[in-house]
Amino acid sequence: MYLDKFHKTSGEFAPADMRELAALVAATSATLAEPLSALERPDPGPVEFLELAFTRIDMAGALDAVVSRPPSSPFAYVVTPNVDHVVRLQRRRSDLWPAYRGAWMTLCDSRILAKMARAVGQDLPVVTGSDLTAALFDHHIDRNDRVAILGGSEDMVARIAARYGLCDLHHYNPPMGFIRDPREVTRAVRFLANTKARYVFLAVGSPQQEIIARRLARAGAACGIGFCVGAGLEFLTGDQERAPRLMQQMSLEWLYRLGSDPQRLWRRYLIDGPQIFRIHQTWRRMTLGLQNAAGGLTP
Repeated sequence: MYLDKFHKTSGEFAPADMRELAALVAATSATLAEPLSALERPDPGPVEFLELAFTRIDMAGALDAVVSRPPSSPFAYVVTPNVDHVVRLQRRRSDLWPAYRGAWMTLCDSRILAKMARAVGQDLPVVTGSDLTAALFDHHIDRNDRVAILGGSEDMVARIAARYGLCDLHHYNPPMGFIRDPREVTRAVRFLANTKARYVFLAVGSPQQEIIARRLARAGAACGIGFCVGAGLEFLTGDQERAPRLMQQMSLEWLYRLGSDPQRLWRRYLIDGPQIFRIHQTWRRMTLGLQNAAGGLTP
């Protein structure tokens, strides 16, 4: 892949040169000011961006696709990559790429990624996992639908059941660090496969939830649709608060979250997150180079 030179090892980024990152931010911001009409628009189909095949669909389209899928269909799952996910994918590529590339829908969870895609002429709709989760519970999940939740406390799940009057809700919260124990991974997958829920919410954090979703899809015994929602259920119950809508629209939700829990999130947003500018610039140069090379070939 194109980012090997930015790694000291297969699992760790070299320390960032903050002056270089600042220059990359400025270069990216200048590019984002270009009107989309002046750039080449992509053909219909998935949006291939940063080696992820994003689904070209908005919130209404995503909801329609989900609720119209027969409940007995083989298990499929939805992932919602954001900046943190993309940076992690470049650090643990061999482990995690199949989990994302094997998703039924890949929805963009980041306005920053959407703006970067726009800079290269890609129309990437933003459909956040939190908004999708809220819309499903508020408007589409029937009280008699079978729902399974992996992760979260019993109290949180009980409040969700009470709030929405759910009559067929199943819950299992695996122990901390379960993803490193093959027996616990098998137990989680077996729970979800045996439940045969129409809607499966995986709330055990990334990348654990994507790994479980991939394992469940490959197991072949499950049905329904899985949603890798991270903290989406905690936003739903109010255990965590989302940024004000204005901050979301200004692509500053990361700043709000950093301020709400700096001890846990400082490294994600101040050390790892800025690497996305380097990743984007490198991907852009490589993509343009390949396009130019292809254009120069003669039949």
